[in-house]
Amino acid sequence: MAEPYYITTAIHYPNGRPHIGHAYEMIAADAIARFQRSQGRDVFFQTGTDEHGLKMVQTARGRGMTARELADEMSGYFREMAEKLDISCDRFIRTSEPDHYAASQAIWQAMADAGDLYLDRYEGWYSVRDEAFYEEKELTEGEGGQKLSPQGTPVEWTVEETWFFRLSKYQQPLLDLYAANPDFIRPEARRNEILRFVEGGLVDLSVSRTSFDWGVPVPGSPGHVMYVWVDALTNYLTGAGYPGEAEKLARYWPADLHLIGKDIVRFHTVYWPAFLMSAKIALPKQVFGHGFLLNRGEKMSKSVGNVVDPMELARLYGVDALRYFLLRDVSFGQDGTFSDEAIVTRANADLANSFGNLAQRTLAFIAKNLDGLYPEEGRADPADAALLAEVELARAGFRVAFQDLALGQGIEAWMAGVFACNQYIDAQAPWALRKTDPERMHAVLRTLVKAIRMLAETIAPVVPESAAKLLEQVGPAIPPPGYRFPAPSPIFPKLELQEGA
Repeated sequence: MAEPYYITTAIHYPNGRPHIGHAYEMIAADAIARFQRSQGRDVFFQTGTDEHGLKMVQTARGRGMTARELADEMSGYFREMAEKLDISCDRFIRTSEPDHYAASQAIWQAMADAGDLYLDRYEGWYSVRDEAFYEEKELTEGEGGQKLSPQGTPVEWTVEETWFFRLSKYQQPLLDLYAANPDFIRPEARRNEILRFVEGGLVDLSVSRTSFDWGVPVPGSPGHVMYVWVDALTNYLTGAGYPGEAEKLARYWPADLHLIGKDIVRFHTVYWPAFLMSAKIALPKQVFGHGFLLNRGEKMSKSVGNVVDPMELARLYGVDALRYFLLRDVSFGQDGTFSDEAIVTRANADLANSFGNLAQRTLAFIAKNLDGLYPEEGRADPADAALLAEVELARAGFRVAFQDLALGQGIEAWMAGVFACNQYIDAQAPWALRKTDPERMHAVLRTLVKAIRMLAETIAPVVPESAAKLLEQVGPAIPPPGYRFPAPSPIFPKLELQEGA
């Protein structure tokens, strides 16, 4: 049986429509999931929406609707984006679903059984926007004396009776975890931030609310709903079948990879493993905090008016061109910048001019000069084997990099194979061989078809729709006698910058 691989994105908070940052995370996770499937793994890939919390209640109230109505509407936009961007998720989870309520209440009960929950009065600083508590020492002062969180969001002094989780009890177990598993938190910069935070001391965490009722009810505690992060993080367990689907849970848990934004690393690498330790559930293998996408080097915000709709970018330039640019040009784990010009330049250079042109000129030449028939063995030359070896080396480089989540480096390795093919076709010049040495021409074309197929298979996780079309055009790996290629058509159109972009 194939080895399982469970990958998740953060579930997205749907108090507004999706933006390019949500799209980036989904696309990266999808490329990793598709890659792992191509390596023979039994992949379970989950994304979705995180629908509870005070922020949803306040946004809904401002629009004159219920929190559930807002969640239904907004979750639909995220699901639509996943479909449009060719996201091959196995489950799109919503935290308002019944099986998720059951999972959240089950982990709560497990933490209670461990003696890690107690009722007390909470007084402290809370950011509605971050759905997070902050200690006084973490705050800064903004305009007019407004206290701000480390994320720059306003905080309010909150007083209410809540359940607390004994987070302080897990300070040393967490430090032991990080020491024993250096790759639990990646990249290194995120690991160092969390180490410093935990070494600075942990205080117990308020994990319920009584000021609103839009959330998972706390078992046996009327009027209390769970702090949104308790139920949000539990979604990863829900998807794996917790608590009732023992077989599924045994297969897919612990998760191989939680892929998240760098702003929520603390929740995933401090609170989440502590909850799991308390509930006596195995910990995920790795949490990777990717960077932010900047619009022409600037952070996006609604007030500045530079928030970008990923659906519009996909409509203007194509889904695969957008996917390729984001994975190729943003160094995974670091912040990256994008612009319409950068997308057009990268897609044209790599996809249209280099790989697309290679495939089109090869297949068009076969259509015109061999009546579309698959080239014969012909007369081989050491250059043929050398090219296929270079392409195999490029494929191996892609595989190694993708296993290590170095996505941009993987695509760079793949491009070395594309460049090798272009050098080969120019050096071998099949158009000249057509008159001087037809047997040699056949061998060159046959080699190119093999190489193009290998490259298309490799890059498929990044540009799935285009790769599938190209693989259809280059035909089966072992064609039957007399095989004729379908009429070729360009796969990667040359892009132009759109007006007003």
